[in-house]
Amino acid sequence: MCLAITVIPIAIIGGFQGFQSDESAALIALIFGVTFCISFLISYFITQPIEKLTKNIDEISKGKLDVQLSYGEINEMNNLTDSLNRVMASLKLAIHKVGVKKGEIFEDAVKAKEAYDQKQRDLLNSIKGWAWEIDTKGNFIFASENVSEVIGYSSQELIGKNLYDLIDTVDVKSVKQAFTKSAKNQKPVKNLENWNKTKNNERICVLTNAFPFFDENDAIQGFRGVNTDITNEQNAKNKIKKLNNELSSIKIEITELLNERDRNKDATGVIPLIKKQKDEAWSEHEFDSVLLLDEDANILDCNEKMYKQLGYSKSEILSLNLADIDALETKKDIVNKIKKVKKAGSITFKTIHKRKDGSAILVEENLQYIQEKNEFKSIIREDYAIKKNNN
Repeated sequence: MCLAITVIPIAIIGGFQGFQSDESAALIALIFGVTFCISFLISYFITQPIEKLTKNIDEISKGKLDVQLSYGEINEMNNLTDSLNRVMASLKLAIHKVGVKKGEIFEDAVKAKEAYDQKQRDLLNSIKGWAWEIDTKGNFIFASENVSEVIGYSSQELIGKNLYDLIDTVDVKSVKQAFTKSAKNQKPVKNLENWNKTKNNERICVLTNAFPFFDENDAIQGFRGVNTDITNEQNAKNKIKKLNNELSSIKIEITELLNERDRNKDATGVIPLIKKQKDEAWSEHEFDSVLLLDEDANILDCNEKMYKQLGYSKSEILSLNLADIDALETKKDIVNKIKKVKKAGSITFKTIHKRKDGSAILVEENLQYIQEKNEFKSIIREDYAIKKNNN
């Protein structure tokens, strides 16, 4: 059929060879018109079956195996139709043998894919932090939905932005070096602390864990990772560091006070218990606080001066352990002292006691063993009050 259609324009040209030259323009127009019509018809007869077959294949891919494939005038298309009919017949036979409904294979596959995608989204949104993926240039190509809870950007806003634009200037260099090393050694980035900027330009500290991913030729394609907000933990760490520095300052102050006391010994070599009272007589009843302890340093009883000096009520202080009011000794240290006292009878040492309001006092403590009750008596004498640091 195609050959016959091709001969038509040639026959037309031959039939008009006897025309005069002044009629050539009309001849050319006629030839083009006929050729155009023939081309349109050829295109129609070829493309229509292809479009119909394409729609049928799309329906089959959705699980509709009862689609009727029609034949046309083109042998090649009919051969393809025969092949598809044989494929569907084999598929129907296989489904029948397995014993499932024809729609279940496709429907279950779609449902399984949707369930997997939902499970993945739920998992990503439940982790403490937000998941991300960047390309080799550091541009985001994925961000989990919960990113907005951490840095204020939505996942869509973040796509296309650069990871290093979020990192505080002081940490950009160290983060780049860590990622470069990770890509080179093909090992993950672990627990990398760095400061980021939120959408509102606030500073937060994040913990970055990531790993590089590669193509089949071991060429790096980017990184996948999780950023976790550890701002509160970092602030707490800085506060502990500050408190340790303050404690070091207090220890230095104590040393200076003790040195000063040594220089202020009287002629008999006696160190005054309270500096302002060093020339006055004192009595145990007036100046000493007393505690009774068990072997685990739990406070069993105390005199009035003890709990008033520390700013507690008696019921409050009886609920404490000696370690709760000692600024220098841990419970383990105090229990070890108690074990020594049980063997030696008594020991005397200097320490710092914490008042309820946070202020502190330097004290001298004499710890004695009461054998008949298996209890321990602590007589505590105040040396110097240390002012509370309110900064």
